[in-house]
Amino acid sequence: MATSSSSTKKAARLANKGQGKKIRFQGGTLFPMVVAIVIVLGLSLVYYSRASRPAADASAPQIDDHWHHAYGFYLCDTWFQLEGDAEERDSTGFTNTDFTRTGVHSHGDGLIHWHPFSSAAVGRNAILGVFLDTYNVELGNDKLVFPEEQWAGLPYENETGVFEDDETSCIIDGNEEDAELKVVVWDNFSDTDNGTTFIADYNNIRLDKDAKVIAIAFVPDDTDVSMPPWAPDLPELGAIDGNQLSPEELPGATTVPGHDG
Repeated sequence: MATSSSSTKKAARLANKGQGKKIRFQGGTLFPMVVAIVIVLGLSLVYYSRASRPAADASAPQIDDHWHHAYGFYLCDTWFQLEGDAEERDSTGFTNTDFTRTGVHSHGDGLIHWHPFSSAAVGRNAILGVFLDTYNVELGNDKLVFPEEQWAGLPYENETGVFEDDETSCIIDGNEEDAELKVVVWDNFSDTDNGTTFIADYNNIRLDKDAKVIAIAFVPDDTDVSMPPWAPDLPELGAIDGNQLSPEELPGATTVPGHDG
């Protein structure tokens, strides 16, 4: 304790001695001038980098683009696609509010129709989660949950709509195997490579090019995931969609605030 107290007092005395003294730079004003120039150049570079960086929402797709992506859920050993046309209406108008907010939908055809109506689906908001929200599908890092209206079409008569790591198993060739989530993405339906595999943060996967392919898989760890079998038909399937609505047919849609993903 005595040593510590002595050191503290010594530091205090040295600090007091330095009070009021002026610091002089050797060499006159040259050193301060060099420091000032370095600071100005540094600030200029920071400003340039910020000014030259494109805005987050300036990248594709843009409002009124009409892109198509092939997608599918590969569950254990069976392909599945969501049922339901998000453009359906009743007597009061469109029944799917997420569709009217973004313009992103499907027609039960294994395609994501990316026709943005607002900033909620362009630029940095062009992500997989925007499409999944349209159909109330929850995709976390270790759990995939389908809404009740999709349960009837799921393989293996899944009665909960849940596929979860370390909880839900797959029956492959009569054997029960542990399974886990992953998402594989190809930049184009014509690609012949193995695609890019994601193992987390699935909702934020960017869909920033037309004609991408997305396979959302719940499979045993060593399973190779290919494109959905309908992916090669993407151009023909997309061409059938000739009744795409315009933003003007959705009052207020273009003023919806952006979705931050």
